[in-house]
Amino acid sequence: MTSDSGPIVSFRLWPPVAIGLPLVVGWIVTAGWGDPIDLGSWRLPVGCVLLLLFAVWNGWSLWLFARHETGLLPGQETTALMIRGPYRLSRNPLYVGLLALYLAIALLVPSFWALVLFPVAVALVLWGAILPEERFLHERFGAPYDDYRRRVRRWL
Repeated sequence: MTSDSGPIVSFRLWPPVAIGLPLVVGWIVTAGWGDPIDLGSWRLPVGCVLLLLFAVWNGWSLWLFARHETGLLPGQETTALMIRGPYRLSRNPLYVGLLALYLAIALLVPSFWALVLFPVAVALVLWGAILPEERFLHERFGAPYDDYRRRVRRWL
């Protein structure tokens, strides 16, 4: 899991694709065939709260990446193990935030089928990004990562 530019994680599936693909498929099905049920008016406040939580949570996580000057995007070198801020609550706060964004968009659009496909997005990001990252971080950081992994849950 190294390249000419240094140690980098190798994703099976880029996280925005893993999360975005089921959302787009859900929209297409909704646009083509409609939704079998009306999601009701509750979806607007819940969607707005999820959108706000995404912005704060992911903004905080991204700020930590910048502060520690470590790679965020595919191909960038990972130089630091994040264990503070939202990383105290989740080993994958950026993915948790993107999944909250998925739900927010599915509720605000609305798309019942996108909500039905949400577990597919969770499974794809787990298989495509999280499991390869966990192997990479174990190889890169060893015991400190293993200790962190025992203390902090994968999701929340």
